[in-house]
Amino acid sequence: MNIIVCIKQVPETTEVRINPETNTLIREGVKSIINPFDMYAIEEAVRLKEKFGGKITVISMGPPQADAALREAISMGIDEGILVCDRAFAGSDTWATSYTLSQAIKKIGDFDLILCGKQASDGDTAQVGPGISAHLNIPQVTYVKKIEEVKENIMRVERMMEEGFEIIETPLPALLTVVKEINEPRLPSLKGMMRAKSAKIALWTQKELNLDPQKLGLCGSPTQVVKIFTPTPRAGGQKLSGEIPEIATALVDLLKDEVH
Repeated sequence: MNIIVCIKQVPETTEVRINPETNTLIREGVKSIINPFDMYAIEEAVRLKEKFGGKITVISMGPPQADAALREAISMGIDEGILVCDRAFAGSDTWATSYTLSQAIKKIGDFDLILCGKQASDGDTAQVGPGISAHLNIPQVTYVKKIEEVKENIMRVERMMEEGFEIIETPLPALLTVVKEINEPRLPSLKGMMRAKSAKIALWTQKELNLDPQKLGLCGSPTQVVKIFTPTPRAGGQKLSGEIPEIATALVDLLKDEVH
């Protein structure tokens, strides 16, 4: 089974800065980590390889420092890494990002499964995985909590819902986005860390992928952030005390005053 795992390097801290001109994250000088949800995708890929054999390729679109995220993934059992990196990709929204990654996956060629974390911790849109499947025209299943069975070219999974779960069968190749309930990511082994240190990370730019420049970066992003600002802090509310019936009555009176 040939598996591709898409990961993203995200800021480790919530104290992020915004470029006031482009309204995009300033990533330079900020310590970064693998998106936590992507760690579960990495682990699930390794488990599938241990069970069925095959090859795992991890791919990330980002600045040069994302090389560190790819090496960490390799230390956990991934076979090889590819960094999709070019200034032309800067400012990409989820649609432009998914387009770029889908074209990189086409360049990789033969694959049976694409795994992604359910969403990125810095954007929380959960759109890139589904976007990749749309560009590749393959089935997708989101919020997967368990891979139950893989038989020939069919995979059966459990998909988490707000109340309960669904059992879904999908033909392969397909794309899955996974939730943290699917597994517990392993720690890198010493052997894995040594292999990751010397691994050769492929670097693919716009030129290598032969991409349409009108579909990249800010130019190719149909959604753009017009303005980012910090909300004005709310003033402290009124504290109510007394017995529960008295508090309830006072609260109702306050709400009536707000309405009127």
